[in-house]
Amino acid sequence: MNDKLTPGDRTPRSGQYEIIGPRGGATGDERTSTRGNPLPPTPKAGQSYRLVDPTKHRGNR
Repeated sequence: MNDKLTPGDRTPRSGQYEIIGPRGGATGDERTSTRGNPLPPTPKAGQSYRLVDPTKHRGNR
């Protein structure tokens, strides 16, 4: 999986996504998104997302 996601892409895995600047640097901002939903718009053009903290689910018991 390509770890660089753009706004509007379907979220491949639920979790915290860090906003990455146009040149690849971290911005320190994160957004939460759930699997299957589109990623929200970024504050500035050219920014993208990278998964930094996937949501942990318990299996069915």
